[in-house]
Amino acid sequence: MIAMPSLTTKTTCPYCGVGCGVLATVQPDGSVQIQGDPEHPANYGRLCSKGSALGDTVGLEGRLLHPEMGGRQVGWDEALDTIATRFQQTIVEHGPDSVAFYVSGQLLTEDYYVANKLMKGFIGSGNIDTNSRLCMSSSVAGHKRAFGEDIVPGCYEDLELADLLVLVGSNTAWCHPVLYRRIAKAKEDRPGMKIVVIDPRRTAACELADLHLPLKPGTDVALFNGLMHYLRRHDGLDFAFLEQHVSGFAETLAAAANSSPSIPAVALACGLEEKDVAKFFQMFHGTPKTVTAWSQGVNQSSSGTDKVNAIINVHLATGRVGKPGMGPFSLTGQPNAMGGREVGGLANQLAAHMDFGNAGHQKIVSEFWNAPNLATRPGLKAVDLFQTIGEGRIKAVWIMATNPVVSLPDANAVRRALASCEFVVVSDCEDATDLASYAHVRLPALAWGEKDGTVTNSERCISRQRPFLPVPGEAKPDWWMVCEVGKRMGYADAFDYKNAAAIFREHAGLSAYHNEGQRLFDIGALAEMDTDTYDELNPTQWPLVKDGKHGTSRLFSDGGFRHHDGKARMIALSPKPPKESVDEDYPFVLNTGRIRDQWHTMTRTGRSPRLNRHIPEPYAEIHPDDAKRQGLEPNTLVSLESRWGKALARVKISADQQLGSVFMPMHWSSQNAQQALVNALVNPAVDTISGEPESKHTPVRLQTYHPAWHGFLISRHPLEVEGMEWRVVVRGENHWVYELAGVTTPDNWREWAASIIASAGVGREGEPEWLEYADSSQNRYRCAQLVEGRLAACLFVNRNHELPARDWLTQLFAEPRLDAKARMSLLAGRPSTAGDDQGRTVCACFGVGYNTIARAIRQQACTTTAQIGDRLKAGSNCGSCIPEIKAMLNEAKLEEIRS
Repeated sequence: MIAMPSLTTKTTCPYCGVGCGVLATVQPDGSVQIQGDPEHPANYGRLCSKGSALGDTVGLEGRLLHPEMGGRQVGWDEALDTIATRFQQTIVEHGPDSVAFYVSGQLLTEDYYVANKLMKGFIGSGNIDTNSRLCMSSSVAGHKRAFGEDIVPGCYEDLELADLLVLVGSNTAWCHPVLYRRIAKAKEDRPGMKIVVIDPRRTAACELADLHLPLKPGTDVALFNGLMHYLRRHDGLDFAFLEQHVSGFAETLAAAANSSPSIPAVALACGLEEKDVAKFFQMFHGTPKTVTAWSQGVNQSSSGTDKVNAIINVHLATGRVGKPGMGPFSLTGQPNAMGGREVGGLANQLAAHMDFGNAGHQKIVSEFWNAPNLATRPGLKAVDLFQTIGEGRIKAVWIMATNPVVSLPDANAVRRALASCEFVVVSDCEDATDLASYAHVRLPALAWGEKDGTVTNSERCISRQRPFLPVPGEAKPDWWMVCEVGKRMGYADAFDYKNAAAIFREHAGLSAYHNEGQRLFDIGALAEMDTDTYDELNPTQWPLVKDGKHGTSRLFSDGGFRHHDGKARMIALSPKPPKESVDEDYPFVLNTGRIRDQWHTMTRTGRSPRLNRHIPEPYAEIHPDDAKRQGLEPNTLVSLESRWGKALARVKISADQQLGSVFMPMHWSSQNAQQALVNALVNPAVDTISGEPESKHTPVRLQTYHPAWHGFLISRHPLEVEGMEWRVVVRGENHWVYELAGVTTPDNWREWAASIIASAGVGREGEPEWLEYADSSQNRYRCAQLVEGRLAACLFVNRNHELPARDWLTQLFAEPRLDAKARMSLLAGRPSTAGDDQGRTVCACFGVGYNTIARAIRQQACTTTAQIGDRLKAGSNCGSCIPEIKAMLNEAKLEEIRS
């Protein structure tokens, strides 16, 4: 057999908005080797744990590979004709606003562009919105209010050049890990650099912080109004900049003085220590080179737009905008949320940063597209859109590359809405999702590694996603599907594109059409690229004006804002409480968010065994004092209930959590967990300006959950395990772990286990051998099935949550045969030697466990993360685990002092 040469493709990571460059090399055996691109300006070769594991996620298992209608496989023509006909009939009978598209920051810019063009330009409705509404729309609204256009004025380098970096509502260490490592390196090189983290929780990002402000949830405006008033009183304002480039500052200063008149008042409103508030204000006042970066903790609020403008206000007031190491910086959540904003993917925008409320903009877009039926008013934003579906006023919806029945607030209401909708189209690369059962037509989309197009990251840098894998089955690009439906609806000339390059050229051309410097989003320099030039396009930052200066890193340093008078706007703000307050019935504040190694609903990251090891189960993190009052013990189960729904989670007790608050991750869906859907709880209240939901503040109550039994089942093969009140599926390396709990106890545990194991065909390859231990008085049961001496499955059950560690047990599945010693350890539920138990995974890149690191600290006298990296490799790749390793080192030092 002749070995095929390995080919390396430069592409872009499909996860967060950092937009890291990736080198993907297809190996002769078909596997994909992943490395960071050292030439990409976003990451310079670094990758986080998720990016490093991309090679684990590109298999075809579980892929949707053929069009389907009503559960049967059909041809593309039948599927596309059906979609076009049903949409046309609906429009004729009920008008263009009776149909909608719901799209995603997972789409490439070219996909986004044609979807927006079809809905707004030719169907004639504004009803296309995106899941970016759930994460970045408050920043979009804040930018437009302040700057006149949705502009991030700085670049990533500013995070490194700043003498003071303020992180607000951003667990950068987990959510934007590569940027966090860049920041950490900058602080290491310049120890005088200061970092302030403003977040109700003490997150991993606080590991670098010189000051952590655990403010009361929802009080950001009061804090930044207080900073504004402090700056005015201490001669910290740049009045020359204000007079020349800003309007509205007098009213803003007055509002700040009224709401936050003193440090004691701010401290009281925000639940902070006065000395900490004073220290932050002094640091900001005395440090001209300041960057304030924020993410979902600011945006996901019913007053998110005001929070964004409160931050921008203090930067405008001090002239700290668009200069090296200075500026307000929105850290985007998704890989192409910025690209979607550029093409008008939000319901309240036209394409190319143009607006419905501007008649000139409407004329420009209508002329360029030759679209006489252009929508003239905004469509429905995401939450309202699905509420309208539930009311029956939207009768046909096409959902692309996203899973709203998991990710939208009040998720059960979204499910009811789609269940009642007359016609639902879903285009996705995944077969089994929570959304799939609601679709009348399902279309197989390309996945990362197969797609061809562009994305734009948080610093306005356009990068290519290039294909390096063959197209599987009958899957197609999203842009192709949309264009084919457009053609069948009678708009053939407008959607006759040969490839993604042709769409991008048109997108670039529209950005420059009758622009004449009116809009900063201008990539006209790319409008005449041929396909070869597009294929070779290097990462490049806009604006990219034809015959003008290209790739401007910073904007607004000398004014030039996009309001009609060329001035920015400061916004007078009064703090607003969240839409729902805690009370006796719902006394805790639920805050939702991400964890380090998972992404969105885990359809991609859940394929990677190494990414499933760090935090394998949904959890609810609460403060020790709250746990004590509620009678909650670590690792038990807790029931969370809000006015909108219920969920279960594993209890995690941590002093990093604020009193009265509970944190729960958002990743688990019905595909990998039972009753762990956090967005079933979340308040559907939205910001009246941005439409972004209040995902960080939902009143809930907590109650200990008491099942009759707890257990886990580990199998070499995937199993059908249903009927459990608590079921979490964790994919491992050649095994699956099922975390279980139930209110009903089976009559015969062995028969119960055997029936489940047999359903997956386990044991058919040989005569099964059973090992068994039972203690009926304690409701304790353990069994294992071996086939030809090799472990096939094992079940552990107890009346309470105290069960053996899973990590070392899973290692037994790698053994070709279990000897007598291993069999005894298996049933005993503990390894024969302590060194066999690595503990839960801390470093996902190299699979290094907690116990292994703890032993290195204790036995090898490791005192630094560098020493841990030298001995174990942990922390030496992406660095995402370094905060946790540092916490272990610090705890070891404290134990040494106490002893």
